Amino acid sequence: MATRYNESSIRVLKGLEPVKQRPGMYTRTENPLHVVQEVIDNAADEALAGFGKHLQVTLQADGSVTVEDDGRGIPVGLHPEENAPVVELVFTRLHAGGKFDKQGGGAYSFSGGLHGVGVSVTNALSSRLEVTVWRDGAAHRLVFAHGDVVEPLARTSDGRKKSGTRVRCWPDAKYFDSGAIPLGELARLLRSKAVLLPGVRVTLKVEKTGETQSWLYEQGLRGYLTEALAGAELLIPLFEGEQYAAADNESFADGEGAQWVVAWSEDGNVVRESYVNLIPTSAGGTHEAGLRDGLFNAVKSFVELHGLSPKGVKLLPEDVFARASFVLSAKVLDPQFQGQIKERLNSRDAVRLVGGFSKSALELWLNSHVEYGKKLAELVIRQAQSRVKATQKVEKRKSSGVAVLPGKLTDCESSDTARTEVFLVEGDSAGGSAKMGRDKEFQAILPLRGKVLNAWEVERDRLFANNEIHDIAVAIGVDPHGPRDEPDLSGLRYGRICILSDADVDGSHIQVLLLTLFYRHFPRLVEAGHVYVARPPLFRVDVPAQGKRPPRKLYCLDQGELVAVEDKLRKEGVREGSWSISRFKGLGEMSPEQLWETTMNPDTRRLLPVAYGELGADETTRMFDMLMGKGEAAQRRSWLEEKGDLAEVDI
Repeated sequence: MATRYNESSIRVLKGLEPVKQRPGMYTRTENPLHVVQEVIDNAADEALAGFGKHLQVTLQADGSVTVEDDGRGIPVGLHPEENAPVVELVFTRLHAGGKFDKQGGGAYSFSGGLHGVGVSVTNALSSRLEVTVWRDGAAHRLVFAHGDVVEPLARTSDGRKKSGTRVRCWPDAKYFDSGAIPLGELARLLRSKAVLLPGVRVTLKVEKTGETQSWLYEQGLRGYLTEALAGAELLIPLFEGEQYAAADNESFADGEGAQWVVAWSEDGNVVRESYVNLIPTSAGGTHEAGLRDGLFNAVKSFVELHGLSPKGVKLLPEDVFARASFVLSAKVLDPQFQGQIKERLNSRDAVRLVGGFSKSALELWLNSHVEYGKKLAELVIRQAQSRVKATQKVEKRKSSGVAVLPGKLTDCESSDTARTEVFLVEGDSAGGSAKMGRDKEFQAILPLRGKVLNAWEVERDRLFANNEIHDIAVAIGVDPHGPRDEPDLSGLRYGRICILSDADVDGSHIQVLLLTLFYRHFPRLVEAGHVYVARPPLFRVDVPAQGKRPPRKLYCLDQGELVAVEDKLRKEGVREGSWSISRFKGLGEMSPEQLWETTMNPDTRRLLPVAYGELGADETTRMFDMLMGKGEAAQRRSWLEEKGDLAEVDI
């Protein structure tokens, strides 16, 4: 059927219809919090303008929300051009409000409202909305249903002793994914209003539970950031300041500027919150960029003035900002936001506004507190050095987009990971024996030269600088990863990764180094049971022929097994001293046949699976820290002195 397209196909949406048709263009639709926030912002704008000392929000038991302030009250008279009550226009016209007149004498010099669509959106997306205004000695009431007036504006009583506005709305659940208002987010929003309006009390009441929360911050931003950091150890005292443009400022309007509190800490959480005319800007924006540039330029000037920058280290803004916590409250005369939900400030001038004021203030503060300035400079330089080090990644060597297998890897024929296994063999000579003794169908050999790097404190991005670790990663087909990562194991080339080293002390050391590598940088392979330790024998016992019994070769893993074998031979009646004992100096001394028989033959070998023990992840990590940490020599000594008597010494 043909689709008709003519003049009647064009529909003109009027009044609040655009909001109802496309609510996502005007507000968040996850829940009704943002439509309630529009009403809260209006009440906060009254306090910001210097009117009103109390803002109260009540979550009613029937699902409605009431917002009440003690400001001037929305005008109730007729608009001179529209011939309708102003309060009605505010709630029914998308671009009607008191936030457009920015010149002297305007109702709001600074406000979060910009487009004049805020509370009209609240009205459009509410099944019912009631407005009560106390103004000019009288009380007035106006009621809407689904955005339409159902009870025209009427004077209800004498309001001589009161001024302000109360809005009660019932958000319509059909416009939202969830009809419930997240209490935690609402509480944080209200607390931020109290922080940014020192001396103004903000109250939240929950009718169902009878719970009441109230915030009144006398210290403003400073108290808020101190509380948010929860007693974290600060590198230097809080840096706080505020500056606003004077009437004679050539670049900015009278009163534009910012207030800020900044803290630097070496560890712990980083708290960052910013506001424009009391509106939370969770996605940041140009005012945060201005603070970032201002702090950077001030610190950079201080470092250069005092000659603190090491050779070859170039400071960047992120080095200063990496460990900075801040609360920023900017005042912008005509703010330009990204979308109606105002998560991000786009006003370009805000970069110069905040950046210029914060730079001059921090420069003055640093040069007045040189010791603190040097502490901050040291932190920033360390961040820069860490950043440079992190960018010096050593990538896997690749050709034509495919990782090239190490040349010394002797691969197997099968690609079935249920069968395949790779032996990480100590030394080229042992690797030679292993290559000749293996079953080439499913066994691969990767010889390692010398002792592998202790990778416990090596950053993941620097691992491939070590040839041996690079070859291991490429051979097994899995990249290094952390314990919380979800690595791609689809490229795993071998179902069993077997560590094969000598049975002596050096061999044990190599085992520890490789196990450290896998525990630290390939933990998912350990968890999945892919890592094993092959256990070659340390001793060989040659037993002569006895009666009809031919000569035998018996292999023992360690001294304990050697004693047990000798006891067994005596019980069998073998003459004492007739057998000879040989100690292997290394795998290289074994013939390919011996290595196959003792260590590589699946039927006769002893392969020890590597798994996490009973200590748990935290205790295991602490043990590795003590054993493998470069700065833990004293702790290792104490541990050896305490546990030394547990070692069995072969003399």
